[in-house]
Amino acid sequence: MNKENIEILRKNLQLEISKKTAENFETFIQLFKIYNSHTNLISKNDEKLLFEKHIYDSLSLKLFFEKYPHNLNTKILDVGTGGGFPSLPAAIAFGDFEIYPLDSIAKKIGFIELVQKELRLENIHPICKRIEDLPVDYKNSFDIAVSRAVAPLNVLLEYTIPFIKKNGYFIAFKAKNADTEIQDAQNALSVLKSKVIDRISYNLPLEQDLARELIVIQKQAETSDIYPRKSGLAKKKPL
Repeated sequence: MNKENIEILRKNLQLEISKKTAENFETFIQLFKIYNSHTNLISKNDEKLLFEKHIYDSLSLKLFFEKYPHNLNTKILDVGTGGGFPSLPAAIAFGDFEIYPLDSIAKKIGFIELVQKELRLENIHPICKRIEDLPVDYKNSFDIAVSRAVAPLNVLLEYTIPFIKKNGYFIAFKAKNADTEIQDAQNALSVLKSKVIDRISYNLPLEQDLARELIVIQKQAETSDIYPRKSGLAKKKPL
């Protein structure tokens, strides 16, 4: 990671990047570009803005942790991680958290395993499964769930809330239409006994399309064991 990007993180997110962490990010970026040349992790156009649109966006989790401090060994489930966002940048920058990136596409999990091995990231635990197929003992076991660019909020709630501990948090990375998604998710929030408690706004370091926010949702009571429903019903028939 170059000095300019390190300074952007320090200035905008108050995130200090050590020399070793910067070297790890540089290795990650190189591995990402090599892997993306033969496996579609993100589009070629997006690759040109890998830091601005993906790494920086992932590290905006720092804004959440400033407001809602967590202990060491906090367990984070990243639903639909794709090419490893926010899991990999978070695992590199926040080494105290245990991060579980989840995706059903083996090639994408394969990339995360490659980075895990090359950088010796002991705090990342990749899972290649559909969320509906996770073992029952994963339910109510995570302190935090996150998801970025996967599905509308009403769908994401069914994917994530059952796996979070009571009083734990789900953080949805959103851009446009967040107001509409929250409105459409009112029934899902009620059924899954959860509540939107915060909306943390920030800007990507871009000239256009830069507004983003973290929608912070807290699980306030136990949810029914029937969720998430099988056979993709969360997406086909959202709550």
